[in-house]
Amino acid sequence: MSEVMILDCTLRDGGYYNKWNFPLDVTNNYLTAMQASGVDIVELGLRSLNNRGFKGANAFTSDSYIRSLTLPSGLDIAVMINASELLGDLPLTSALEKLFPSDAEYSPVSVVRIACHVHEFVKALPASDWLKARGYIVGFNLMQVADRSQEEIEALSLEASRYPLDVLYFADSMGSMDPVQTSLILSWLRKHWQGAMGIHTHDNMGLALPNTLQAAKEGVTWLDATVTGMGRGPGNARTEELVIEVADLRSQSINMVPLMGVIKKYFQPLKNKCGWGSNPYYYLSGKYGIHPTYIQEMLSDSRYTEEDILAAISHLKEEGGKKFSINDLDATRCFYQNEAKGDWAPAGLIEGREVLILGGGPGVAEHKAAIENYIRLKKPIVIALNTQSSVEQTLIDIRVACHPMRLRADCQVHTTLSQPLITPASTLPEDVVNSLEDCVLFDFGLTVKSDTFSFGLTSAVVPNSLVISYALAIATSGRAERMLLAGFDGYGAGDRRTLEMQKLLQTYSAVSSKDIFSVTPTIYNIPTISIYAMQENT
Repeated sequence: MSEVMILDCTLRDGGYYNKWNFPLDVTNNYLTAMQASGVDIVELGLRSLNNRGFKGANAFTSDSYIRSLTLPSGLDIAVMINASELLGDLPLTSALEKLFPSDAEYSPVSVVRIACHVHEFVKALPASDWLKARGYIVGFNLMQVADRSQEEIEALSLEASRYPLDVLYFADSMGSMDPVQTSLILSWLRKHWQGAMGIHTHDNMGLALPNTLQAAKEGVTWLDATVTGMGRGPGNARTEELVIEVADLRSQSINMVPLMGVIKKYFQPLKNKCGWGSNPYYYLSGKYGIHPTYIQEMLSDSRYTEEDILAAISHLKEEGGKKFSINDLDATRCFYQNEAKGDWAPAGLIEGREVLILGGGPGVAEHKAAIENYIRLKKPIVIALNTQSSVEQTLIDIRVACHPMRLRADCQVHTTLSQPLITPASTLPEDVVNSLEDCVLFDFGLTVKSDTFSFGLTSAVVPNSLVISYALAIATSGRAERMLLAGFDGYGAGDRRTLEMQKLLQTYSAVSSKDIFSVTPTIYNIPTISIYAMQENT
């Protein structure tokens, strides 16, 4: 255990949250804390040739930047490069010459790590010859190996043994490993690789530290961690915990005061703002081998409700989500891709009638009395979205719901509500339909196609799976006289949900001449009239 080394990569892995833009004073305080707490190597950031969009100094980690820092004695400096940059348009040696213009003797950097996917590994390995010849300590980080077969991992081990690496890392990229699997993968990598080994763990399932300590018991000597676990998605093993465990193993005395100080002043407030760290969504992504960036993107996008996130996880579990794709993420919100006909025609209920749609915003409860008076007086067809129940139940004619995960969550509530439920029943998952067996279901077909509204007798095509899209389609297919909206307050001018709703309304207005009015306050760009002026005047 005396050979164990801690490599802290906070300013590299954590940079995905703040564009690698760490204040200089914070960086210097962090470096002091690392030295005092027993960290051996600090990976200060990436070294990159890509210059698209603003990124801070730690995205490039030049020698001149490093020299501007106050570097404590006894702390080695590392940088990481992505293998994809070595295998791009430039020849490998040309890329390396641009990234490392100085030999290690004249650079503050002593350790260079190359992060690569399995398919990049063999092509990137010759970089180790070039870097070693210039005096650098070289590590390779193999990503996403947890789901590889024994044969594949042993073949990677053989390839590594043919090059002068100083350390071979493997990363639990999906956060899906447990200590038993950690030991197993280590045994496969050791089939041919006899040099030092390292591990980089993710905390999806709360096992980052246990997996790291298990690897140390198995002889792994390079251990990664980040302050407060700062890293993409659920983050990593936490430095403040790992240094305590390693100090015990080393029988070493460390000073935690500077580390706890920089956590309190900078990293904890940033964590509160950015939200890294494990949660049930990340746990599920680890369990099913789904890339954690899917979860991180959804949690940072206000359009994704709890139902959306769980539905996306369910979709990616079946379709595969090991490699992040923004297009695949967008597809997880569209549940009704195939043409659906339905068997219920809303015209029998709605034709020639005014329709009042009750949304989920606070405007319904705030103006409840006026809305109820209007319903009693003018008797519109009242459609409640999902389980909206702010107004008196006897005044609601029908309910509309279409999101599979929302229906799963609300199935027990729906069975207690008296109104018929309009839903695309014939295309819902079987378990959802079964959970609604005590409800009166009207099957109105739903197909989702981007930027499209079209209306049939028993089905419609809408631009997304939002329940308001479905409700507008039902009212339009039913040939409503006009539509009134209550409880569509909006989410704020810059919120993505507001922008999505605004686009939806614009798409609808382009294909329909039906009048739509909001009768309670709204920030959406639609005509607004007051529910209070409608009691006698309409």
